[in-house]
Amino acid sequence: MDIDRFLALHQPTWDRLDSLTKRAGRGVGRLSPADTDALVRLYQRTATHLSVARTTYRDPGLVVRLSQLVASANAVVYGTRPRTWRAAGRFFTDTFPAALWRVWPFVVISAVLTFAPAIALGTWLSHSAVARDTVAPAATRAAYVEEESKNYYTENPSAEFATKVFTNNVQVSILAFAAGILLCLPTVVILLENGLNLGAAVGFFAAVGKLPLLLGLLVPHGLIELTSVIIAGAAGLRLGWTIIDPGDRPRRVALAEEARSAIVLIMGVALTLAVAGTIEGFVTGSALPTAVRVGIGVVVEAVFLAWVWICRPRPAPATAVPSP
Repeated sequence: MDIDRFLALHQPTWDRLDSLTKRAGRGVGRLSPADTDALVRLYQRTATHLSVARTTYRDPGLVVRLSQLVASANAVVYGTRPRTWRAAGRFFTDTFPAALWRVWPFVVISAVLTFAPAIALGTWLSHSAVARDTVAPAATRAAYVEEESKNYYTENPSAEFATKVFTNNVQVSILAFAAGILLCLPTVVILLENGLNLGAAVGFFAAVGKLPLLLGLLVPHGLIELTSVIIAGAAGLRLGWTIIDPGDRPRRVALAEEARSAIVLIMGVALTLAVAGTIEGFVTGSALPTAVRVGIGVVVEAVFLAWVWICRPRPAPATAVPSP
């Protein structure tokens, strides 16, 4: 059974459970005996649907929706609050990794759009004086390398700087994501521009033999930061491509489903950018040895990649689809 049929078949069950849960409020005392029995049956059935959604369809938006519905019904049936901590834990162990692996082709595209221009421009600028003079005057390059890259991390207190960095990076990531709805093109431009900016910095520093200085300033926070922007760009590209090619789903339905999954990705990106901002505010410009600062950045990136790999969706065994 495909996901569209699964949704159509069980939507009335979920709507009825949601209605009874809201009527019950904090307990079943507000419901008639018949409605209470119906609530319990629908709760058990929806919990089964949630299990099927996790193992068979792996749609993060659907999993989040059913998880919230089951948690709310659980609070009514058993007189307990929704298991907020358990739901939060599932976000890290299941929901976000599943959403990320679901768009992995677009993550690859987003990474190529970022790193291909960075490598090309960085290599060109580092080996060609004509190219450097074409991009920026010598005085501007010298000021950038000698002054701006150092003062950037010492002008503001660490906490204030970390907040500014986090806010700016979240804005860029949201823009890269939201722009994708315009048929992908604005997101492509944003990713290319980020890559060119990175390449220009690498080229300017390498040309004067100060590439290690740049790496010491960039790697500590830059690895997880670039990863975050790439993921946000992938979410935007997936959203835009859904408009171009919704598959066998109605375009409106496909867009709504992909938007739910994309929001999961943006929530995760906000957390990784908070980590990047903290590192940039308190580690990158600190007096720690360069090797220590770079090591922190590498370890943080390695932990993120290991987490996504370990929590990746596994092939599910054949599962009988529950009856309505």
